[in-house]
Amino acid sequence: MMIQTRTLVTTKDGEKIAIWKIVDNAKDNAKDEKKTDILKTNASRVKPQNILLTHGTFSDKQTCLRIAQYLAQLGHHCYIMEWRGHGASSIPTDKFNFETVATYDFEATFRYLFAELKLDNLHCVTHSGGGACLTMFLIQHPQYIDHINSISMFACQVYGAIVNAKSHVKILAVKLLNRLLGYLPANRLKLGPINESYYTMNQWYDWNLNKDFKSSFIKQSTFKKTMSDESTAPENMAPTTTNHFDYRQHMPTITTPIYAISAKGDHFISPTSGCQLFFDEFANPKNVFREYSTTHGDLDDYTHSRIMISRNAATEIWPTVAAWIAQHAT
Repeated sequence: MMIQTRTLVTTKDGEKIAIWKIVDNAKDNAKDEKKTDILKTNASRVKPQNILLTHGTFSDKQTCLRIAQYLAQLGHHCYIMEWRGHGASSIPTDKFNFETVATYDFEATFRYLFAELKLDNLHCVTHSGGGACLTMFLIQHPQYIDHINSISMFACQVYGAIVNAKSHVKILAVKLLNRLLGYLPANRLKLGPINESYYTMNQWYDWNLNKDFKSSFIKQSTFKKTMSDESTAPENMAPTTTNHFDYRQHMPTITTPIYAISAKGDHFISPTSGCQLFFDEFANPKNVFREYSTTHGDLDDYTHSRIMISRNAATEIWPTVAAWIAQHAT
């Protein structure tokens, strides 16, 4: 029986972030009866692992739930983090963007997993903006890098959505629409269940239009001081318009093995070339990049959402994520 339990953790700026634990009770019971924690998966025999999953914009836990259940059926313990303003997390009174989620929501989640639950291993599975936020968080908190066994990123790019003049015009048009409305009507545009504000999305527009990955909070000159004194980080992270900290320069410091997945049919949010560009910045020869497409003999060209949640993805992609986790299990 699949069991879901919710815990609310408090961020340093006072928001409540929902963390859902997904476990297969039958697997846990079987483990107790056999007095062993060794499972047989398609890839190898591995000890049950802890897996943190998180969604991107316009989404909530539902984006991650089916793959979490699949991994739980293999005996793993899965945790899904919902961003502030999404799902069961609190609705913030202040504006927030990707970097707010990275700075506060991820910090509270990792503090809960490692300081309170005292997990001895962790693997991360992200979709879209969730991968961008995880990247920013790990650059801000490099002490966690060695505690993460593996990362799997679905459809993640930050500054490579513009591949031609058409995509450039499209991003400008969506940015203008978002600014005029104040938010993007997610259901009407078939983006997902959660509307996103202009303030949230503007950071993504600017990263892609400027082809950079710069902070809206942190000054380059004060990064080392700020990161070395986490207790004062929220106060130091005031908006600034000059000397922005550049996350892109620090991506190679993330040495955790990364399995990056792209979809050939994702032509706007995370085109393959943009995902490849983001992937290459980690500069780790142990990382693996894979585009899924019918040209490569796969079941689907996939889109931004189907790469994570479709039946075809469950058939041919989810097992590769399980194998990646098994390969880097402790």
